Order: sequence, then structure tokens, then C-alpha cells
Amino acid sequence: MAPAWPAWFGRRGGDASRWLVLDVESSGLDPTRDRLLAIAAVAVQADGARLVVRPGDSFEVVLRQPDVAPDKANILVHGIGVAAQRAGVEPAAALQAFVDFAGDAPLVAFHAAFDRALIERALRAVLGRKLPNAWLDLADLAPVLRPDLKAKALDEWLAAYGLTVAVRHQAAADTLATAELFQRLWPLARAQGADARFASVSKIAAARRWMPS
Repeated sequence: MAPAWPAWFGRRGGDASRWLVLDVESSGLDPTRDRLLAIAAVAVQADGARLVVRPGDSFEVVLRQPDVAPDKANILVHGIGVAAQRAGVEPAAALQAFVDFAGDAPLVAFHAAFDRALIERALRAVLGRKLPNAWLDLADLAPVLRPDLKAKALDEWLAAYGLTVAVRHQAAADTLATAELFQRLWPLARAQGADARFASVSKIAAARRWMPS
């Protein structure tokens, strides 16, 4: 997915059926301490019985890390080399571009609390603002829709549906695979009452709290 730089010039909004599936890359696994390195997102649209993935409505950005130190083990995880991090987009511009691209669209991620914490922490630190968008955790929705599957990690859910990722732990590739998983789950969500209103999907996912772990 190419950077959605036209989004810099105007906030997206007004389409209640436009949701964004996203993924981030970070310098580590602690969202309260580690740095946000990249964000990728792709739009999906509820269209009756179908959930349509819109690759043409996508976003990807690497945030510039001028003081990044070489860490081979860490780079092997997220795949963003030192040169790429140093050549990234200035954090303020990158984060504003994401805010503009997202507009008021609800945000969907697998284990969304991690992505949300990193993005919101960066927004507070760099832009001094909050992100008002609603969030949905696909890791909550999937078990409600497929209680017969004992999958937990994203890789396990993707394998259950025969989905592959071009480059695992690369934000754009993970985002597209997560969107495809959401697409596969959509008919089951529809069967449980979901429609183009995001709240209807969130309501189904909320049932996860009552399921045994």
C-alpha cells in the first residue's frame, strides 16, 4: 500500500459504512514505553451481505526515527531497517496524515489495545491531541463468531481460514491479511445481526467478555 498523502489535504468523513483495518509496527512490545515506527490501514465497507476490502483507500507511513540505533534482533521483528527509519516522515506530519486519512471512521485491529495505546500515546506526545475514533478488537469478535475454533493468535486465525501473509510483521501486509480475515468472518456477523452500523458489530464483540477463556 502506498502512502495516502492526498489525505493530508482534508479530513475524511461522512461515510458511516467506511471502517479502517489497521496495524502498527513498534520498537518493542511495551506500548507504554516503546516507539511507534509505522502505521498501515486499509478501508473496508459493509455492503449488505458483503464486507468489501478497498485497497485503493489505504494508508502507510513510517515515522522518522533520527536517533535510532542499529538493533539487528529488533529489526528482524518489524523489518524496518535503520536507513528506512531515519528516512521516514516527520512524526507530526505522519500522525496528522493518519488522522486526516482516518477521519471519523471506526478502527479495527487484532489485539487492538496494543495498536491503540501506541497511536494514542504518540498523538498525545507529538500533536497534543486524542483520537476520538471508535475501536473494535477482532480478537474479541472472532471467538464469538467461531467458538468452535480455539485459535488465539492472529497467525492461528489466518491459518484456520487458509489466509497467508506476504510478509508477516510488516504493517501493510498484516493489515491486508487482517482485513481479509474480517471479510471471512462477516457472513457470521451478519447472521448474528450485524449490519452497516459499526455499533452492531461492536455489540457482538462485547459478548466476548462473557465467554470462558
